[in-house]
Amino acid sequence: MIRGIHRLSLEVFRRLPVPARRQVVRVIAPGFTVGAICVVERDDGAVLLVRLAYRNGWGLPGGLLKRGETPAAAVLREVREETSIGVDLLGDPAVVVDEVARRVDIIFRGSPEVGTAPEGARIGSPEIVDLGWFPADDLPALHGEAAGALMALARRAVSPSAD
Repeated sequence: MIRGIHRLSLEVFRRLPVPARRQVVRVIAPGFTVGAICVVERDDGAVLLVRLAYRNGWGLPGGLLKRGETPAAAVLREVREETSIGVDLLGDPAVVVDEVARRVDIIFRGSPEVGTAPEGARIGSPEIVDLGWFPADDLPALHGEAAGALMALARRAVSPSAD
């Protein structure tokens, strides 16, 4: 009986116009936000961290994707908006899915753009209250997403298919 109902509902779905099918999927599919985060590293290994006005602890530059924006374009935009520096992305990103918060974070590694002085990093957004470069082996207290992002990149470095 349940199989018959399932099959019938799939047949009805197939006959719907594409816009109606998209609307059905939006209503019944789980909704997640998608963010892009960047671990920006200087040549000496120091990491660029930011403190957000609405969070405790330090984090990584990044933010939510805009509709139609690629994760790479989003992270480049967010880093420039928040820290006033451009970034060259390095390697493939890692992905962290947080089912409870209904969030997917795409974590990139990057370095200041060639010809950019890392010391030129400055607060470029009202949501940032502080920023600084920290030695990788002496980081301040991080908020959860930042710690998770760093762990995901560390796992990726050990096992590239660990996502």
